[in-house]
Amino acid sequence: MDRSLRAGVIGVMLGMITAPLDGMMLGPALPAIVKELGGLEYFSWVATAYLICMAASTPIWGKLGDLYGRKAVYMAAIVIFLLGSGLSGMAQDMIQLVGFRMVQGLGAGGLMTGALALIGELVPPRHSGRIMGLFGVMMPIAFIAGPLLGGLFADVGWRWAFFVNLPIGAVALLLIGAAVRLERRRIRARIDYLGALLLTVVLVALSLVAGWGGTRYAWSSTAILALVLIGLAAVGVLLVVERRAAEPIVPLHLFADRNFTLAQVIRFLGGVGMVVAATFLPQYMQLVHGASPITSGLLILPAMLGMVAVLIGTGRLISRTGRYRIYPILGGATVTAGMLALLLLRPGVDLALASALTLIGGLGVGLLMQSTTIITINSAAPRDMGSASGSVTLWHTMGASLGVAALGALYTARLQDTLIDRLGAAGAGRITLTPEALLRLTPAAREAVRLAVSDGIHVMALGAAALGALAFALAWFIREVPLRDGAPSAEPATAAV
Repeated sequence: MDRSLRAGVIGVMLGMITAPLDGMMLGPALPAIVKELGGLEYFSWVATAYLICMAASTPIWGKLGDLYGRKAVYMAAIVIFLLGSGLSGMAQDMIQLVGFRMVQGLGAGGLMTGALALIGELVPPRHSGRIMGLFGVMMPIAFIAGPLLGGLFADVGWRWAFFVNLPIGAVALLLIGAAVRLERRRIRARIDYLGALLLTVVLVALSLVAGWGGTRYAWSSTAILALVLIGLAAVGVLLVVERRAAEPIVPLHLFADRNFTLAQVIRFLGGVGMVVAATFLPQYMQLVHGASPITSGLLILPAMLGMVAVLIGTGRLISRTGRYRIYPILGGATVTAGMLALLLLRPGVDLALASALTLIGGLGVGLLMQSTTIITINSAAPRDMGSASGSVTLWHTMGASLGVAALGALYTARLQDTLIDRLGAAGAGRITLTPEALLRLTPAAREAVRLAVSDGIHVMALGAAALGALAFALAWFIREVPLRDGAPSAEPATAAV
């Protein structure tokens, strides 16, 4: 890789890392935000509004890149994300913050999509494994550094959790603008506005079902059932519209390729596996072992390091051999084993062992992420690279958000049942699940909470293991199609960008 291309790739990766880093910093900083801005009733919407806008805009950014050039569109996404970051850091009340987070989400939808599409166009799949491995490394780094920085900014000033994105994004824009050289596209086409609107309706409905189902509303409530019906109706109309659109937001012809379709479903399941490591295991570390939020982030370090090692290693192996089918098969099996290993997590388990057990799941998720990304890029024509990259990012995002809802419902239900069995309904209702509140409980009540959290982790792990087993079964149907070894860009050059 020459020096100019290396600088461009660094710029692309810096732009990509801002979104996951921002998401991981926000969690530890949220209590400080609510303390200053108030608006506790809008607490959950700080994250929900961001995720909805990110998921809804992801495939739109991919299509814009296909139509108008990936470099310019990716830089535009970074600018919008930075605008939202700056405004969020200046928010004066919770409603403003929710609105500015929506702006951030709109930009974030184009970061991963644009980054993957740019690399897919700069480097052919046969030689992109190493670079894709570096991309995958950025996600675990964000998961590790994010909670640490969020805890720091909660002490020194929560607004820096947003302002820190500005210098990172500025450096990314400078490097991309100076070092990335792609062919300019001059494609005359109509934007599929109706398809974009319908896709947004589908994603908003699914996100609201995931966020509200089993918490604000019962799964059988009128509100949830209505959202499900709206989502299904929008899906039906979307399929009809996309078949007729000249430039569809979701090119259905991509799903005619079996490898492409399987990669999206497996990536969805891999997104669920990442949720387990990033969301539920830190709660176990804090509530059962009394670890601080920052320390609990460090205790899942084996999972993240395992993910990093696999992403780099499989990327090199795929680049060297051109073979990839075995990796999603191993990934599904390893995720399943990693989730089942979490059944060993109990109140009396040594903390070092509990931390080490997270390694297995991290290895499995890394195997799934790397292989599905390369399969997706190899299955799409160069002109559809943005849409294909948007698809794999979208399915990963939806897997993560829906995984939080589904596995979170299992976790919460089992936790509450165990508390009621141990303390009675009245006693369980007085429990506050924070490390500080647990210190004020009687020894018997504290032990009941530890057992309840462990039981919740167990039922959640069984659900995640079932999804891992599904990924393992589906991976056997992937065909070993040779990776492209030629230049990825097919359009004739008209001008340098």
